[in-house]
Amino acid sequence: MNNNTIAAIATATGAGGIGIIRMSGDNSFEVLKKIFIPKDKRFDWNNIKGYTIKYGFIIDSKTKEKIEEVLVSFFKAPKSYTTENMCEINCHGGTVIERKILNECLLNGAELAEAGEFTKRAFLNGRIDLSQAESVIDIINAKTDKEAEASFNQLQGRLSEEIEKIRDDLLDLMSDIEASIDYPEYDIEETTNEKAVNSLNNIEEKLIKLENSFDNGKLLREGVKTVIIGKPNAGKSSLLNNILNEDRAIVSDLAGTTRDTIEEFINIEGVPLKIIDTAGIRKTEDAVEKIGVNKAISLIKDADLVIAIFDSSENLDEDDYKILELIKNKKNIILLNKCDLSRESPETINYISNSNKNVLKTSMKTKKGLAELYKMISDMFNNNEIDMNDGVIITNIRHKRQIHKAIESISKTKEMIYQNMTIDIIAIGIKEILEDLGEITGNNVSEDIINKIFSKFCLGK
Repeated sequence: MNNNTIAAIATATGAGGIGIIRMSGDNSFEVLKKIFIPKDKRFDWNNIKGYTIKYGFIIDSKTKEKIEEVLVSFFKAPKSYTTENMCEINCHGGTVIERKILNECLLNGAELAEAGEFTKRAFLNGRIDLSQAESVIDIINAKTDKEAEASFNQLQGRLSEEIEKIRDDLLDLMSDIEASIDYPEYDIEETTNEKAVNSLNNIEEKLIKLENSFDNGKLLREGVKTVIIGKPNAGKSSLLNNILNEDRAIVSDLAGTTRDTIEEFINIEGVPLKIIDTAGIRKTEDAVEKIGVNKAISLIKDADLVIAIFDSSENLDEDDYKILELIKNKKNIILLNKCDLSRESPETINYISNSNKNVLKTSMKTKKGLAELYKMISDMFNNNEIDMNDGVIITNIRHKRQIHKAIESISKTKEMIYQNMTIDIIAIGIKEILEDLGEITGNNVSEDIINKIFSKFCLGK
């Protein structure tokens, strides 16, 4: 591990109450000594205590003029984020002053940190494993409380613990197999094979449970893909605008105004929604509108939730029946809109209410039914669908792929046993499963993968 001292601005760009410049490395305190004057003249640079904060001033190292009034936090190796000597300079927020202080750090021996380099050092120095490191960026990017909770559980090592338990089971199995190889005279191969199949079945079951949790993790990370559909002028764009509380989509009495999709990410009672407004579904000769209609229909297939809007003041027609057919096998909520109008169609209301479960009467004009819609979405996904699985949930596609590879390796290894292959060949299969899982925690992972993961981090993290 390179022990050079790195520095970076750790807070977001722009004006703010506080800005933080972070340094890490063997010479952090030596660099700081050249640019920081503690207010307390008794401060002993040779006896710095960790987890302490000192008040003072950052100076221009050449002119010795004061640049900024600061608080400096000290962290001594190995009890720091990176396990190295670290300090964090807390100054007033603002791009100019933060860059001045960073520049002084760089002029006096520090190097500019790469993206994610502080967390990368924490991983390479053994304070956290790779899955925990990845959870840091997930926490930063979390859009809802539940996504943050899942990421925090991973940071605390819940996924790592689960993977290590499974690896321990595999290592126990490996020791039995190696005993069979080392002591063939005891003829325990048949017993070992039988035990191996039982062990692999148990491990496979645990991995499948983890893999399946990715569906919930995907909802947390990417949001419930929610498609709003209906005929032109049914109220789709008005619904989107009401949910967002802004005029995001054009609302007009002219049919066919929305010709392309409009996407927004929103949070409804803790449920993340990636909500998509689509072109009105109807027969049309307009070439551009027809593209929008076909796109709307294709989006239904991949949707986690479809909100279908019907005009409750009009009788159902061919286009309405087509919409009902498109959504019959999808998780859906049906809105009977325009209930504020004095007229209503008993045919439409009765047919839809009798043939569908999740039906609400709404008015996008008066916002009637919106609260009930939010509750229905919350009941669908917040309570029943997104099960935190005792705190262990897969939100990272890389982890899901590695778990899937391990499951495939288990199937291949069991097939080797069923085909009565020699015990040393079976041992190779077990090692492959261990390697698949080891890439999740970083026990065995290439430098290219490590660099790719940390390149997604922001500077200063």
